[in-house]
Amino acid sequence: MAEHLASIFGTEKDRVNCPFYFKIGACRHGDRCARLHNRPTISPTLLLSNMYQRPDMITPGVDPEGQPIDPRKIQEHFEDFYEDIFEELCKFGELESLNICDNLADHMVGNVYVQFKEEDQAAAALQALQGRFYSGRPIIVDFSPVTDFREATCRQYEENSCNRGGYCNFMHVKQIGRELRRKLFGRYRRSRGSRSRSRSVSPHHRRESERRGGDYRDRGDYSGNGRRSGGRHGTGRNDSDAGRRRHGSPRRNRSPVREGSEERRARIEQWNREKEEKQ
Repeated sequence: MAEHLASIFGTEKDRVNCPFYFKIGACRHGDRCARLHNRPTISPTLLLSNMYQRPDMITPGVDPEGQPIDPRKIQEHFEDFYEDIFEELCKFGELESLNICDNLADHMVGNVYVQFKEEDQAAAALQALQGRFYSGRPIIVDFSPVTDFREATCRQYEENSCNRGGYCNFMHVKQIGRELRRKLFGRYRRSRGSRSRSRSVSPHHRRESERRGGDYRDRGDYSGNGRRSGGRHGTGRNDSDAGRRRHGSPRRNRSPVREGSEERRARIEQWNREKEEKQ
């Protein structure tokens, strides 16, 4: 019985828990829903309800005065909002995703979903945003059960084939331009790439160093045990040079260059022959 309940949890067959709230963190019935809305006490995802106010809020493509709006102006307005929200939220930690709904239904219009890398980052952002205002309107923020946006988004909308329009019950995620996405999320790829490059040496450089008769760890970036130098047991060139500059001590001679791999193999074979001769 328990396995059956677990298998249908959050699906249409679940007559206790609301599947729409479980998948998209919002339900058109709100508090009047006949099924339970299990609000998480902690989550890496936050929902900022109805936060984005599109310029064509009343009628798509038309401003409040009834004048048509250039689609480029609408996209520019959206990307300005997106960047503004991103820069504020990234102060609390790395963002995995930032999705803004393009739906028109009351329970989804302007919803902002932000997913942090860690739950404690989301908790810090939640605490900081409570009681704050944006563009003269209070920010309504809460933890969201959504962690997999593939289940929450409308596949037909992504294929430009959704016939429900803005009143679809699944997320119509409004997209930003490629350059803005690279600018905002590219910082994380660059930081991760620089960390990985600083902590490892490619096999090509290792082979080249051995071929020249040196060890890749003798370049000054790493200590003898393969870890980055800088502690009190570090032996890196940069660290020792800095110490000499601080204390005014003279420059020491470098350690002797290690033998290459072919020379080491030849020396080992010679030792084995000498050992056999003695026996």
